[in-house]
Amino acid sequence: MSKGKRFLTAAVPLAIVYFLMLFAVLPVPFVDRDTASLILPVLPWWLLVCFGSYSLMSLGLGLLRFNDTPEAYESLLAEITQAKNELRDQGVTVD
Repeated sequence: MSKGKRFLTAAVPLAIVYFLMLFAVLPVPFVDRDTASLILPVLPWWLLVCFGSYSLMSLGLGLLRFNDTPEAYESLLAEITQAKNELRDQGVTVD
């Protein structure tokens, strides 16, 4: 099963349950109706902000730890040199 199918397998039932709770068809456990009516409409935005924060954090940590992987650094430098040489062969100035 691909990652997309696994995501949809989890996301579709969760979205259905969310909408049922949002429209008060299902009760929200351990939360009274007034509090749920305040929290549920902003829940998707909160999840989006959390996902964006996590993505930026993981990107920042990857950049911070890039020097800790000398093999990746050397590989990247070799690929850059190879790309420059190929562009020079085609007559493009890269320096």
